[in-house]
Amino acid sequence: MSGSLSARGALRSHWPEYLIEAWALGTFMIAAGAATTLIDSPGTLVRSMHADPGLRRALIGLLMGLTAVTLIYSPWGRRSGAHLNPAVTLAFLSLGRVAPWDALFYAIAQCAGGLLGVLAVWMVLGDAFALPPVQFIVTLPGPAGAGVAFVAELSLSFLLMLSILALIGQPRLARYTGLVAGALVASYVTLEAPLSGMSINPARTLASALPSGIWNSIWVYVTAPILGMWLATRTYLATNPARTAGCAKLRHTPDQRCIHCGYAP
Repeated sequence: MSGSLSARGALRSHWPEYLIEAWALGTFMIAAGAATTLIDSPGTLVRSMHADPGLRRALIGLLMGLTAVTLIYSPWGRRSGAHLNPAVTLAFLSLGRVAPWDALFYAIAQCAGGLLGVLAVWMVLGDAFALPPVQFIVTLPGPAGAGVAFVAELSLSFLLMLSILALIGQPRLARYTGLVAGALVASYVTLEAPLSGMSINPARTLASALPSGIWNSIWVYVTAPILGMWLATRTYLATNPARTAGCAKLRHTPDQRCIHCGYAP
């Protein structure tokens, strides 16, 4: 692992992985923004054909899950590990699977990429994306309030990270990590979005909050995913003392280098 590298050394050696993380979350936000606008914006064909918001949410969830799976298994996703989320990166950092400078630059890249993705959708789709009900796909607490949203975000983040750790730590199951992660994203969007807007990703929420200026309950979306995923790492270690947590990649393949475990093809 690259824990001995300085900030300059990490940037010089690992900049491709940092750019990939920016590209990955940016692409995810473009897909999320475009899908939500085309499905949920007033006057669109899909909205006129399907009045049930739950059905439209399920369609958006399916598209988001497929996007996540595609990014995780893509050649670039297999290069960086496809974290797409500072909370995931920090969870691996707490396990000693990601070096501190890599974690910092991953988080910066994820935030920058997510923001650029949102700005790109705004530039192309304009008011249909910026105005309600799409409204930059901001994540806001539902009618039950910020407390319920916090518990929901923490719980979803905990389950996602615990699932990732359980799979990547077993060679026979590691290849399915991306599929499970994508399935969870799809189900979260479909079932949980009315409670919190379904973020589980501080960079994803910040990417929508910055251009929209909507910062309602931002603390929920910054703290809950990080805390939930950290709790998942502690739970995994406590219940699996003899197992390693695997490498900090959602899909580790022999054709891609790994800056986290030092593997070189």
